[in-house]
Amino acid sequence: MREEIRVFFTALMFYTRIPCPSWVDHSEGYINRSTRYFPFIGWIVGGAAAAVIYALNFIFPSSVCVILSLATTILITGAFHEDGFADVCDGFGGGWTKEKILEIMKDSQVGAYGAIGLIILFSLKIVVLVELMNFELWFCLKAIALAHVISRMAAVTMIFTHNYSRADETSKIRPIAKKLTMTNFIISSVWLVPAFLIFQHWLIVLVVLPVYLMKIYLANYFTKWIGGYTGDCLGATQQITEMITLLFCLGLCKYI
Repeated sequence: MREEIRVFFTALMFYTRIPCPSWVDHSEGYINRSTRYFPFIGWIVGGAAAAVIYALNFIFPSSVCVILSLATTILITGAFHEDGFADVCDGFGGGWTKEKILEIMKDSQVGAYGAIGLIILFSLKIVVLVELMNFELWFCLKAIALAHVISRMAAVTMIFTHNYSRADETSKIRPIAKKLTMTNFIISSVWLVPAFLIFQHWLIVLVVLPVYLMKIYLANYFTKWIGGYTGDCLGATQQITEMITLLFCLGLCKYI
């Protein structure tokens, strides 16, 4: 049990800024196994985002609640995935060779493509979440939880089905990418089940289709240009599929 607790805290430490016990470190073996808890981290981050919206809904208008909720997720994760999304926008927008793309993505500065991409991403998130709140608060809260969980599961499936870019061996996510066993993949999938059950409507399961198709498209695109994925690619996949899920839920409002 202590061993499994350490694996969980490793995931919590790696994917968030939440303080963890001092005996938890970045051991390569534990980081690799911690992938099984990546979708569960979505429950933590998504739950916090939903809690902020619910609490502030009694005081502020929808737009303020949504912006403060997004700020909360950024504080919890340290903009881990948003940074990856911006780097992918810069790298694939400005690079024309594998070497150049990887070089740009390693640059800590955000370029024009990354800045524009983040503006569009956050603008779309704000608009969609406000619309979901205006439709029904509880539906919005459940959509947030689902989006955070299934988007992280999409990143896990990319690790499981595609190859890591060998040219990026210095990346800190390399231990995660190297060995994802079937057992860890199945365990990570289990965290997705409650996210569907809370909706109590079978149509929500259909979100798997656009999310998985987007994951396949992104994985093949990354493979075409850089021979696989990197940590930034996983972050971008999480952000994009999170947005796909929220858009699907918004479209679903007409049918439930």
